Amino acid sequence: MASLEKSLEIIRRGAEEILLEEDLIERLKTGKPLRVKAGFDPTAPDLHLGHTVLLNKMRQFQELGHEILFLIGDFTGMIGDPSGKNETRPPLSREEVEKNAETYRKQVFKILDPEKTQILFNSQWMNKLTSVDLIKLAGTYTVARMLERDDFHKRYTGGQSIAIHEFLYPLLQGYDSVAMRADIELGGTDQKFNLLMGRELQKHFNQKPQAVITLPLLLGLDGIKKMSKSLGNYIGIDEPPNEIFGKVMSISDALMWEYFELVSFQPIEKIQQWHKEVKEGLNPRDIKFKLAEEIVERFHGKEAAKQAHENFVAQFQQGAVPKDLVEMHLSVGNGLAIANLIKAAGLTDSTSEAIRMIEQGAVKIDGEKVNSKDFIVAANKIIILQVGKRRFAKIFLK
Repeated sequence: MASLEKSLEIIRRGAEEILLEEDLIERLKTGKPLRVKAGFDPTAPDLHLGHTVLLNKMRQFQELGHEILFLIGDFTGMIGDPSGKNETRPPLSREEVEKNAETYRKQVFKILDPEKTQILFNSQWMNKLTSVDLIKLAGTYTVARMLERDDFHKRYTGGQSIAIHEFLYPLLQGYDSVAMRADIELGGTDQKFNLLMGRELQKHFNQKPQAVITLPLLLGLDGIKKMSKSLGNYIGIDEPPNEIFGKVMSISDALMWEYFELVSFQPIEKIQQWHKEVKEGLNPRDIKFKLAEEIVERFHGKEAAKQAHENFVAQFQQGAVPKDLVEMHLSVGNGLAIANLIKAAGLTDSTSEAIRMIEQGAVKIDGEKVNSKDFIVAANKIIILQVGKRRFAKIFLK
């Protein structure tokens, strides 16, 4: 196991707050493997790069010899985490939770070591709580303290409704720490209230309170709002190599350094050296290439990262079409509107998005821009369809 000083250096990297650091140091000094908890509510079916900020920190704890407890909140997911929300979230159905949880289980091991990870579901202990247990749990906290939480306070003072079950969410998340006997809990800065609730409940149940480590929320591709699939500013870890590479290259030069800090495994010293070289005149694009390759390699392997780099250079610096085009066969009958074809090819999520791309001049067929959403594509030919800068498909029309 690493020395105390080295462990703290690794743990502090990218962390927003450590509460309380003296508690963390005291636990680390024992030399025993610590139980490190992080919870995920399965509210969306896919993980994106923003989720990996937390996963990377979990991996670092694994490499330091600690025990990782990856908690899937299948029970709390049916309540819906109110953190940062200005309205009551609709609860997920059991079927939605189970489907999303299964996807999470497959994706997290692209980062975490499956041999050193315990995957737990909080329904294991939540389903055993009786109504009396829940009432007693609710009795450990006051409404006044709940309303100190920023999002609840804003909704209350703004005259917006807060459902009673939303007050249960932080209590139940805190109770997870009790049930798991967590030594450390990790979470985003927006989870601070919930994480500290775990400390309070552990004290109530005569356990030593966990140390809490909060991590920043990764900004999305726009550099303005946190990465979110619903905002379209995300990099999905299951996306194709070319798509990941191109999206990383699209971020601003300033945002690149935040990504290095939060999602890269490069040593701090090397990143600082690159920063110095850029200030001295090196093109930041050359450093961004290193970031894009590292991220693609993590999820798709070294060869895929190398190929994605070559494809990017060929496509954007030499104007070439990617070598590894997706090929598909589509039936268009007597003709199909271009927006419907784009959607059918999977190059956009909807026809409305396809129409927006056409209106922005971002759709080409065989290199020629499509200027009208009313354009009809005929059958019995092969076309290269391009949407935006990175999405291509070779389509056999029949």
